[in-house]
Amino acid sequence: MKQLIFSIVLLTQLSFAQDRSNIKTYSFGQNGMELIAKSSKDVVIISTFNSKMSIREDIARKVYSLYSENKLENNKKYTIFGEEANVTGSCIIRKKNNLIAVDFYYEKIEWFSGLVEIYKNIFG
Repeated sequence: MKQLIFSIVLLTQLSFAQDRSNIKTYSFGQNGMELIAKSSKDVVIISTFNSKMSIREDIARKVYSLYSENKLENNKKYTIFGEEANVTGSCIIRKKNNLIAVDFYYEKIEWFSGLVEIYKNIFG
């Protein structure tokens, strides 16, 4: 009987432990140009802001892929599904002659480990 009660308590704790996501904020991320793609007509520069080092290249490539498929619009929020995490952020697209700048600003990172990181600007 004791083993049955202990097993039930242990299984209950494990099941609730899996549901909890750990939410943290961060204030300092990586900013910069991640990808430059040239075509016969245009030059596209993908930049990320407030990003994390380990996923910035993967997310930048996926942003470029969405842009090249004409699935990105200016001043909209998107969730990018990466290999290590899903990133939600806003996208700004600027065009001048044959130069196109696509800026992706990280707002929330949902790591597959369960950790959720939210960017918090400490400067205003």
